[in-house]
Formats: sequence, structure tokens, C-alpha cells
Amino acid sequence: MGKKGKNEKKVKGAEKTAAKMEKKVSKRSKREEEDLEALIAEFQNLDAKKTQVVETACPPPSPRLSASFSAHPEKDELIMFGGEFFNGKKTYLYNDMFFYNIKKDNWVKSEIPNPPPPRCSHQAVVVPQGGGQLWVFGGEFASPNGEQFYHYKDLWVLHLATNTWENIKVPGGPSGRSGHRMVLSKKQLLVFGGFHESNRDFIYYNDIYSFSLDTFSWSRLTPSGSAPSPRSACQMSSTPDGMGVIIYGGYSKVRVKKDVEKGTIHSDMFLLKREGKDGQEKWSWSRVNPSGNKPLPRSGFSPAMGPAGRAVLFGGVCDEEEEETLEGDFYNDLYLYDTVKNRWFPGLLRGNKSEKKKRRRGKKCGAEGEGAEKKGEEEEASQGPTEVVKEIITEDGTVMTIKEVIPGAQEEEEEEEEEEEEEDDASPPLVEPCARSSAMATVRQGKLFLYGGMFEVGDRQFTLNDFYSLDLNKMDQWEVLVEMDPKTQEWLEESESEEDEEEEEEEAAKGVEGKAVKGVEGKEEEEESEEESEDEEDEEEHPAVQEGETVTDYQSRTEQYWTGLAHGNMGPDPKDKKVAKVALAMAKVFFEDQ
Repeated sequence: MGKKGKNEKKVKGAEKTAAKMEKKVSKRSKREEEDLEALIAEFQNLDAKKTQVVETACPPPSPRLSASFSAHPEKDELIMFGGEFFNGKKTYLYNDMFFYNIKKDNWVKSEIPNPPPPRCSHQAVVVPQGGGQLWVFGGEFASPNGEQFYHYKDLWVLHLATNTWENIKVPGGPSGRSGHRMVLSKKQLLVFGGFHESNRDFIYYNDIYSFSLDTFSWSRLTPSGSAPSPRSACQMSSTPDGMGVIIYGGYSKVRVKKDVEKGTIHSDMFLLKREGKDGQEKWSWSRVNPSGNKPLPRSGFSPAMGPAGRAVLFGGVCDEEEEETLEGDFYNDLYLYDTVKNRWFPGLLRGNKSEKKKRRRGKKCGAEGEGAEKKGEEEEASQGPTEVVKEIITEDGTVMTIKEVIPGAQEEEEEEEEEEEEEDDASPPLVEPCARSSAMATVRQGKLFLYGGMFEVGDRQFTLNDFYSLDLNKMDQWEVLVEMDPKTQEWLEESESEEDEEEEEEEAAKGVEGKAVKGVEGKEEEEESEEESEDEEDEEEHPAVQEGETVTDYQSRTEQYWTGLAHGNMGPDPKDKKVAKVALAMAKVFFEDQ
């Protein structure tokens, strides 16, 4: 009894501390939120004038991130709501709604009267009851200059059968927040974590609330055990039996000094377990130690729930602080977590099997009579995890590093398939989404769908609107449903004058090899014929690629030349480490163009 009493005191003490911090944040952010409330009210007044549902066939949604993307509970449709877009000067928040018909491969914009106001970083959950419902909670709104924030604490439901929005106004729910997570667990919506931020203060949460779909009432849960530390943007997955929820990763930050903040990327896992009958449940937290290959620590990954109780995780970013700079390593790898076996494993693509068999059959027939002396050369031993580093250069010499970890094969069958694939030199490279964070992901009928997101190169943000699908049962290859439109890559930067900006662009264009950023291919070519001829002349002066030379050999042989070229085009006093990265990347781009 004494130990239980101590634990209860600790819980109450933590609650008091959190309440004090929340009150402090609330006071300081109240004024700026009041300013934004007037702007939000204007949006709602405009939406209130719409009295009929209007559905219009349309192109794919504009570039965005942090929207909600959900699979319809009864139809082969996907539902996208909200999101944000930043063009370098202005932040745009959306409350538009789109339906994607999987079989017909088309988009429809649905304007439904009285929707939730514009937001991003909210959560949406679909439930089958009542002909299908989409529940939306929380999220944030930002001023156009991105300096003021408003955090919602409202709860909405879209009745999919009748195309009507309803604002559920009941007391006792979570405070205003964004970056939280919400899942369906039996007949309850569970909300965990998130954060609230103003200009001067911020707070991260680790509380958990339950909303009953039977009684339409909120209750704050008080689980026993050690809870995860406060965080946002974690992965939250229901177990197949509906008796638990898995929490993985997330992000939080603390203030170490008055104007100094320190971010933390979490990679721990927890299980929130339910015991007892409905209405008399007892909840408890426990730490989870999974087997297999966990993803590298990252934030901004895209979570989804796949078939057979497997949670899906795609991409993300790991920000590395180096002196006074902040560089992000973006990912485009895929991981799955088996909630039943408590095991992580990488989502390795197998390629198109039918085409491989044809190629292997032809190769085998053609190899008859040549002897078996090549057999030992073709067989490769299984390897451990391999880290592939990709360097992408912008016109101004800025380097974006993408790290992709390819783990070794986990099972004999997978290993054999990989060796067979490696033996086929004629196999074309598999198409895959470029590295990104904050993309939207959902699963329908065993297929993973991925839309949009963003990545950064230097100070520039690229917001995407490409669209992919992947069969999680076959794991053969990504299918490109919508290619990225380079015309949507709007970016406005403040400069002292237009002349300065033009001069910078001209200098960058002359100095760096490989002008297009990978993943933004197809950018408008506006160079005049004179500039193109100059580029061709410059290319002829570069060290030629020798016959049979690999990219590594070429980089090593021409290292001094490319280092000098990179150093001369990166401004005054560039860092040696960054010069080396740019030099290697330039050499690689030139090698691949030959």
C-alpha cells in the first residue's frame, strides 16, 4: 500500500507540474491566439455561406505536408483533408477535402458546408459505424508570416454517408495541441501526446485521453507504470486484438538556456495495455524491447497501419547540429513492425518476379557451354547493414545528404532472392519516392499509399505533390501514380535587390555541375543557347572517364581537380568537410552523365 501511495503521489506531482507549465504557456500565447481567432472566424464565415455539397473532378491536390490521409472504411477511396504549404515567405493552411478513387485513379474535390477551419498536424481516424465516419481532432493554424500559432482542441466528425460535418462539443477533452497521435481501439478514440507552442514558450505532452464512440464523452486515462516521456509525432498503432497500443519514437525539445533549445529524437517503444471489461478497464504502461532491425533515429516519418498487424514507417529526417549550422539527413527507406512478434524488419523490394524469371532463364540458356568457373564470382556472402549516402547539389553549391540504410537479409529465402537479383546485371533500377519527411501515408486493401511531404536543400524547402503506391504483400516495386510537377516548386526568398539575386543565380549556374536536384527532375530549362554551349565546353574540360572505370575509381583519380573546382565555387572560406562532399558529388554527377 505504501508503494502504491508513493506512485500515486508521483503521478499527481507530475500532473501539477504539467498543469503549471500549461497555464504559463496558455497565458503567453493567449494574445497571439486571440489575433488568429479573428482570422479563423473569417474563414468560417466564408465556409458558412456554402449550403450545398459540391463535388468536382480535379487534378491531384496541390503540394503540401502534414495533412491527414485516410482510407475509406467501406469504399476503395482515400480521403485527404487539410495540410500546409510554405513558399519561403508565406505559410498557407488548408481545409480542403479530396477523395481519391483507387480503381478509377481519379481525384474529386468535395466542398462540404461548415467544415473544420484550416489546419495542419491534426489527426484523423475512420470508423465503420453509421455508414462510415471520419473523426478529426486538434491541429494547428499559423499566421501567414509563420510567427503566430493557434492550436485547436476541437473534435469533428464527417458523416461519409450523408456528406455532412458535425462539431462535437463535449467537455473534458485534451487541451489545444498539434503533432499528437490518435487511433481507434475497440469503440474508443485514444489521443496521445503532442505539443503546444507560442513565440516564447512551448510544452510537450505525454497524457492520454479516451473518447467513447458510444457515449460521446471524453475521459483522461491514468495508466499505471512508467509512461513515455512527453513527445510529438510518434508512431501510435493499435494491436490486432484491440487490447493495446504501441508507441514508438517521436520528437521533443527543452530549453537549456534563455534563448537556447535542444531537440531530442526518441527511439524507445512502449505498450499501453488494457485489462478488464468495457467500462471497467484498467490501463498500464510498459517498456517494449523489440527484436530485429529498428529504424535509425529520425523524426517526421510517415506512419500507417498495414495488414496482419504490421505497422508501417516511411522516411523521415535526422537533423544534425554542426557548430552553428543545422543539416538534415532525409530518408526514403521503409520499415515494418510486427505487433504480434514484436519485431522490426526492413521493407526490402523484391522487384517484378515475372520479368526477373524471363531474364534469368535467358541468361541461363546463354551461359550453357561457358563452364562453371564464374559461379564463385557470382555468389555473394550475406552482408550486414549497409549505409548508402546520396549527395544532391543545388545551383548554389548547397549539398543535401540523404542517408539510406539497407540492412542485410533476415531470412534464407530473402537472401536467395536478393542474390538472384544481384546476379541479373540487366535489371533496371527500381523506382522509389525521393527522401522526404512529413509525407501523408495510409493503407487500403494491403496497399500503402504515399503522398507529398517535403525535403530541404540548404535554406530552401521543397514541398511535394507526387503520389506512390506499394503492395505490402508482394513488396515488388513502387508504382508512380502522380509524378511531381516542377512548376509547383514555388520558392520566394528575400534579397537586397533583384540584380543581386540574378547575379547569384548566374554564378551558381556557371560553377556547379549537375544543376537539377534529384527528385525535382524536369525543372524548367530557361538557359539560352549561348549558356548551353558554354556548359558543353566546360564539360569537355573535365577529366574524361576511362573505359571500365567505376565511379569510385574516377572520384579517387580526379579528387584534386574536383576539389579545386568545388572550392572555387563555394564562396569565401568554405569548410574542408563540405568542400570534399561537394567535390565527390560533382564528380559522381559528371561520371553518371557520360
